[in-house]
Amino acid sequence: MAADVLDIEGLALRIGPRQRLIGADLGSKTIGLALSDVERRIATPLETIRRSKFTKDAARLIALMDKFGAAALVLGLPLNMDGTEGPSAQAARAFARNFEPLSGRPCVFWDERLSTMAVTRSLIAQDVTRARRAEVVDKMAAAYILQGALDRLQRLGPAA
Repeated sequence: MAADVLDIEGLALRIGPRQRLIGADLGSKTIGLALSDVERRIATPLETIRRSKFTKDAARLIALMDKFGAAALVLGLPLNMDGTEGPSAQAARAFARNFEPLSGRPCVFWDERLSTMAVTRSLIAQDVTRARRAEVVDKMAAAYILQGALDRLQRLGPAA
């Protein structure tokens, strides 16, 4: 059964209590992943997948979703600063289109503008070395994206 891309309000209606979410920051070379807690309050960096073939990347993501009982995938949507969609946003939409039939779980897009920049600035402020930043920035950006979606879900409340 194929899932569908939802907005955050639609996702709130589809997921049950104590179901986790996985967030993804899709890059051309890596996919940063983050995981929510079961109360969907806190996003934690999970891992970074080195991109290879779509089927292999999707299989790893589905395995993690199964392992942690994730009900849905929150994908960062890299919009341009003026809100328009460029090639990266189209690539994210294509990933979701191809991923949904394989996972059977809903996907939701979350605006990721400036997420990597915010994470990088935070790491620099913490005096993290350039090499260490390169190791963690993608999964931390995924956590930043997922946290934004979790915060919105919290504001929607249980009535949603």
